[in-house]
Amino acid sequence: MDGTLTARIREAGVVGAGGAGFPTSVKLDSKPEFIIINGVECEPLIQADQQIAAVHAASLLETLDGLVKTLGAKGGIFAVKKKYTAALEALSACVGKYPALAVKALNSSYPMGDEHVLVYEALGRIVPEGGIPLNVGALVLNTETLLNIRRALDGLPVTDKYVTVAGAVKKPATFMVPLGLPYSALIQAAGGATIKSPVLIDGGPMMGRIQRNLDAPVTKTSSAIIVLPGDHPAVRSHDYPIDKMLNLSKAACCHCSLCSDVCPRSLLGHSLFPDKLMRLAAYNSTCENEFPATTAYLCCECRLCEYACIMGLQPWRLNQELKRRLKKAGIKNPCHNAPEKASDFREYRMYPTDKLVRQLGLSEYNHIAAPLTEYTWPVDAVYLPLKQHFGASALAKTAPGDRVKKGDRIAAMEEGALGADLHASIDGKIRSVDANLIVIERE
Repeated sequence: MDGTLTARIREAGVVGAGGAGFPTSVKLDSKPEFIIINGVECEPLIQADQQIAAVHAASLLETLDGLVKTLGAKGGIFAVKKKYTAALEALSACVGKYPALAVKALNSSYPMGDEHVLVYEALGRIVPEGGIPLNVGALVLNTETLLNIRRALDGLPVTDKYVTVAGAVKKPATFMVPLGLPYSALIQAAGGATIKSPVLIDGGPMMGRIQRNLDAPVTKTSSAIIVLPGDHPAVRSHDYPIDKMLNLSKAACCHCSLCSDVCPRSLLGHSLFPDKLMRLAAYNSTCENEFPATTAYLCCECRLCEYACIMGLQPWRLNQELKRRLKKAGIKNPCHNAPEKASDFREYRMYPTDKLVRQLGLSEYNHIAAPLTEYTWPVDAVYLPLKQHFGASALAKTAPGDRVKKGDRIAAMEEGALGADLHASIDGKIRSVDANLIVIERE
C-alpha cells in the first residue's frame, strides 16, 4: 500500500474495531486478491455495524473501491446478512457505481462473522489450519474499521466508538461514544437498567466477556454492552469454573459427537473434533492417534459446541485450557493442513441464530431495535487505557496539567513496536497519567 496512506492510517490510531484490535496499517501492508468487509455482525443483539452500513453506505463503498485500487486487488466484497434490510438496500443502491465491488447477502447463522467462515461464504476458499485469510488471498476488515479508514484519510483520528446498549435497559440504542466514557453513562443514556445489580457482557453474548465494573471505559474494540441479571444463563455460562466443567465432563459426556457436528472449523475440513478432545477429560486420551491434544489450537472459541451439547458441557472451555497448558509447555501449533473441500454436510449443519438466541435465554431482548441515536454526552472525564489494541502499550506523550483538544495525540508507539497511537476523545485537561491509563477531565 502507498506509504503515505499507510502512515495516515497508522497515525490516526486505526485498529480492528470488532475484534482483537489488530493495527489496520499493518494489515493493509499486503497484496490481497480480494478485500472483504465483514458487516455480518453474527453475535446476537449487536446492531452497530448494520446501522453504520445503512447510514454511511456511499462513503464506505467509495473507500473500499479506493483500497481495492491502491492495494491492486481484483475486487471488494461487502458482506451483510439478508435480514439487515436497511443496510442491504443502502449498499445495493450505491454499489453499481463500482465495477470491482459486490454486495454479498448471507444467511443468518452463527458464527457467520468468523473470518474463516466469512472467507468461505464470500469466496469459496478454505483458510488453512492455523492460518489467516491472506493465506488464500483475502483481506478482511470490519465495517467500522472501514469507516475509520475513511476518516483517517480525511485527517480524523479515532476518538469515538459505535456501541450498542442492549438487554435489560429501558431504551436499547446504538450510540457514537467518546473513547474512555464509562459504561454506566451509556446505560443511563439508554434509560437505565430495568433490573437491580446488573452484570454486563462486554461484546456479544457468545464471545464477549463478563464485566461487573459498570464504570469500565469504552475502548477502540468495544462493540456492545449487554445488560443482564447476574443469575442469567448467559452470565452463568461464562462464569462456570473450568475444574467443575472438567469433572462434570468425566461423568456426563456421552461422546455423541454433536459438538463436532456443528463446529464451524470442523465443517470447513479442519482436523478439529471437540468430541474426541473431550475424551481427554474422561480417559486422558483421545483414543485415536490422529487427533492429538494439539488440535485444540484450531478452536476459535465461538462456544457453539456448548449449545449443541445435550448435557450442557463446554468443549470450547477444554480447548481453551489445553491451549493454555500447551503454550505454557512451549508447544506450538503443529496443525497447518490445507483442506481441499468443506464437509459434505456443512450446508445442513449451519446453526440458525434465532435458535441460538432461544438457547441463550435472550429471546425477550432479541427483536427490540437499538437504533442509532444522537446523544449529547455530559462528560466530566474520560479514562483512556494505553493498550486498546493488539501488541504493546502506547507510551504517554502528555503530562498532568496539560491541556488537550479532541484529536490531539496523547500516546504513541515506540519505533518499530506493534500497536496504535491514542488521541484525546474530548477537550480538557490531563488529570493523571500512569503506565496504563490517561485520564482527561473536561474543564
